[in-house]
Amino acid sequence: MNLRFILNSLGLGVGLAMDAFCVSMANGLNEPDMSGRKRCAIAGTYGAFQFLMPMIGWLCVHTILTYFQAFQKFIPWIALFLLLYIGGKMLLEGIRNRKSEEKKAHVLRTSELMVQGIATSIDALSVGFTIAGYETSAAIAACILINLVTFILSYAGLIIGRTFGTKLEGRANIVGGVILIAIGVEIFVQGLLGG
Repeated sequence: MNLRFILNSLGLGVGLAMDAFCVSMANGLNEPDMSGRKRCAIAGTYGAFQFLMPMIGWLCVHTILTYFQAFQKFIPWIALFLLLYIGGKMLLEGIRNRKSEEKKAHVLRTSELMVQGIATSIDALSVGFTIAGYETSAAIAACILINLVTFILSYAGLIIGRTFGTKLEGRANIVGGVILIAIGVEIFVQGLLGG
């Protein structure tokens, strides 16, 4: 591993982690009393998915390239559907809570976390093409660096969201839902425009 490889992998990690960072902020907004342990679990989950997806893409390039290329056009649709579902659900909860004047935080469930992990990392499957020329050890090293960057940025997003979540109080679910929907639309549009 040389410095150029490390910098390229870190840059790739930052680019891939932006969706996870934004979703983390939404989660922090909606659950300002989240424990440090839960923040680590959330950031670790996003990091794990950001490690797995490029590795799966790398494996697909080396094994079933034609099937993967056919699947790739569905990636923006899958991300859009998953984030619209979660974001819409949070948005409706926020509107209901505001009408009933309850200031109830949305507690992120494990099933929602898994869906978010997939939705924010599914576009990283195509990174398998970018690292297709790497030897196995280099591909694993690149994915580990992507994982670390994602963990750090996701954890920071949770802290930032928590800070603003306490200030937004009852509106946090609405803001969080809108953020998730916006990320879903952004991934979808980028996927359709090819980049």
